Amino acid sequence: MKIYSTNQIKNIVLLGSAGSGKTTLAEAMMFEGKVIDRRGTVDAKNTVSDYSEVEQIYKRSIYSTPLYTEYNAHKLNIIDTPGADDFVGGVVSAMKVADTCVLVINALSGVEIGTRTLSRVAEKNKKPTVIVINQLDNEKANWDNSVESLKNLYGKRIVIIQYPLATGDEFNGFIDVLKMKYYTFTDDNGTRVENEIPAAEADRAAEYHNILVEAAAEHDESLMEIFFDKGELSEDEIRKGLSLGIKNRSAFPLFCASARKDIGTKRLMDFIINVAPYPDQGNIFTTDNGTNIICDAAGQASLFIYKTAVEQHIGEVNYFRVISGTVKEGLDMVNANNDTKERISNLFASAGKKREKVVELVAGDLGCTVKLKNSKTNHTLNAGTDWKCEPIVFPDPKFRTAVKAKNEAEDEKLSELLHKAHQEDPTLIVEYSKELKQTILSGQGEHHINILKWGLLNNNKMEIELFPPKIPYRETITKIATADYRHKKQSGGAGQFGEVHIVIEPHIEDVPDKTMYKVDNKEIKINLKGKEEIKLDWGGKLIYYNSIVGGAIDARFMPAILKGVMDKMEEGPLTGSYARDIRVTVYDGKMHPVDSNELSFRLAGRNAFKDAFKKAGPKIMEPIYNVRIFVLSEYMGDIMSDLQNRRAIIEGMESDNGFEVIKARVPLAEMYKYSTTLSSLTSGSATFTMQFADYQQVPADVQEKLLKAYEAEEKDD
Repeated sequence: MKIYSTNQIKNIVLLGSAGSGKTTLAEAMMFEGKVIDRRGTVDAKNTVSDYSEVEQIYKRSIYSTPLYTEYNAHKLNIIDTPGADDFVGGVVSAMKVADTCVLVINALSGVEIGTRTLSRVAEKNKKPTVIVINQLDNEKANWDNSVESLKNLYGKRIVIIQYPLATGDEFNGFIDVLKMKYYTFTDDNGTRVENEIPAAEADRAAEYHNILVEAAAEHDESLMEIFFDKGELSEDEIRKGLSLGIKNRSAFPLFCASARKDIGTKRLMDFIINVAPYPDQGNIFTTDNGTNIICDAAGQASLFIYKTAVEQHIGEVNYFRVISGTVKEGLDMVNANNDTKERISNLFASAGKKREKVVELVAGDLGCTVKLKNSKTNHTLNAGTDWKCEPIVFPDPKFRTAVKAKNEAEDEKLSELLHKAHQEDPTLIVEYSKELKQTILSGQGEHHINILKWGLLNNNKMEIELFPPKIPYRETITKIATADYRHKKQSGGAGQFGEVHIVIEPHIEDVPDKTMYKVDNKEIKINLKGKEEIKLDWGGKLIYYNSIVGGAIDARFMPAILKGVMDKMEEGPLTGSYARDIRVTVYDGKMHPVDSNELSFRLAGRNAFKDAFKKAGPKIMEPIYNVRIFVLSEYMGDIMSDLQNRRAIIEGMESDNGFEVIKARVPLAEMYKYSTTLSSLTSGSATFTMQFADYQQVPADVQEKLLKAYEAEEKDD
């Protein structure tokens, strides 16, 4: 492969709902660029991008796949991304390195819920977007409905470049109002004929052309002056105006295609080459300290890894974008994230599992390498500079499950495999919860987790079990209580003795320290000698007061009492969950000149706290999540009913371009497999996000069930 300069490279990401035809469009692009000499199909399981066994089984993209094609003296880097919401991580990482989005719309369905989700991701990343209505050869294709749904989404920013004269079996071409030509296709391999626009379509084409010219002119004052002066713009002037409009997302050019028949592919590629931004005009990489990195082939060599994959017989493959300078084979670089020295032993341009060896890649280009020692997704490698790029921010997980190996002897192996899975897909989160004593696996949905399970079984011969995870409850108190406990033990030799008197109360921020308590008609005067404020790892605080007077307990034993209190804070008296937001005052006690020691006071402190806790109106608190559900209005009733059954509090509703958005607060305990339920209730047309909000007390009936379940568990143990 020849070496392409920065101004000969275009980086695009293919977006679209599952079934929109992204993979087929990518095949057509590579075919037109002669990277492949035969187009595969998803049904035949021989496409370049969906080459993994699991993708071929499900007949859909599951992983983002870097591809390329060579066309009109340019290199087009293409990333084919999954359409299912469960695999949005591949979309997010591709957004980091692409300069332009190509949004593929299924002509049968128009804008779908997945389209809107992907559109939000593109908007968040401020990506220029070109739109293609695909599958116009399908008998159920509807151009007008698809365009209308796009206008509902983007408004007047939709700029029609092409439109078909017919759809379904009769779709064999389109009128291009930029070129003002009628293109027809004579076979299924992209062979096209350029015709004059039929007389019957002249007025309609002229109308669309005028709208296009006006849309191009409004993005540049000089073009507007030319337009007012001449009433027309040249083809190059239209392109200039559209280029500006695309860059600031005020114009969304619209094309029509049948990727299956290779209709429209060349014109789409022509447009991307002529109008879409080059790498030094589009994506701006920023360091973690806010410095913009100039995309300059003559600058210091630097690359950013956006994807890590593990392949059999090869090991780790790191996919990257050159963000500055020129990266060559044999170049020594330093990983800015961990200071590891790395050598770039091989460079490749990637087209699925086919990799073309190259000797160098310049700023703005995409490529991959192997055999890096300690470099992963989100790492920056430099030669001669110390840049560290802002990382890709992946979406929060929406599905949570506990996992373990069927064979307990393979637990360590499972841990290693899950760690590797996270490196390949950062939206898979794995953590061992000391609190829950479970390994918790989180992802974007049940299908996401099941794909991982399939891979572990079929690629690693690892059988796993998935089961409902425990909920990380918290325990706290609602009123003041006091208790005392004497630990006394004599069994020959030195004995054990420690007596502790404490008072506890809920901790509320900014409430002043007490000097007097009245509990059970008994007044307890507090003489504050010391105070420790402990910010707990699991949230909330413990405030520990020393109010011992007269030497009732030696100061050297106060830390031991605190350790005893912390023992029960880490294993709450009600359900064994972490306790939080409590004030503990040690105000009296006794010690023995010979038998008192740290262990005695630790045990006394632990049991005094436990007794006081149970008298202080103890409450169990549960994690609450903010949930946003995007759904068609026709399913609102079913969704609302289901949320009520999940103890949700509905906080509001709003409309979002034809979809309804329900905002609710829902207990985590009620969200298990919610993604699956939502899909079932809405025929797969809804999606949602969830983020941790806070902890709230559980209802009395729920607390009673939890207490009984814990008691039964304790008896079994």
